[in-house]
Amino acid sequence: QVQLVESGGGSAQAGGSLRLSCVASGYDGSSYRRSCLSWFRQAPGKEREGVAVISNDGLTNYTESVKGRFTISRDNAKKSLFLQMNSLKPEDTAMYYCAAMPGLTGSTCVGNQAIFSIWGQGTQVTVSS
Repeated sequence: QVQLVESGGGSAQAGGSLRLSCVASGYDGSSYRRSCLSWFRQAPGKEREGVAVISNDGLTNYTESVKGRFTISRDNAKKSLFLQMNSLKPEDTAMYYCAAMPGLTGSTCVGNQAIFSIWGQGTQVTVSS
């Protein structure tokens, strides 16, 4: 059974930084390397939105509001996904989820939540002003 477990959330002051991690278990290494990986977030009272996505070959894409502040990366050997969040703003406050879709490679790897079949349980990020 494939599982994704997020960690690294917490509280930060505006302008601060946090680094989220997402570790996969029960995931075949070859399949993980060929997976599309993404971070999503959901703030109270709002719909879940895509934050960043990374393809099997390292192509990345970000939602406009986090460009230049957040960096998504992956370590296939450790079956891990990361989100480095700098210059945090109060509007970044949300529950953050990682997601994976095996076999979705290259340009088909986009941040549309409908295409992801494996989800973590989420980690809370709270940014105060």
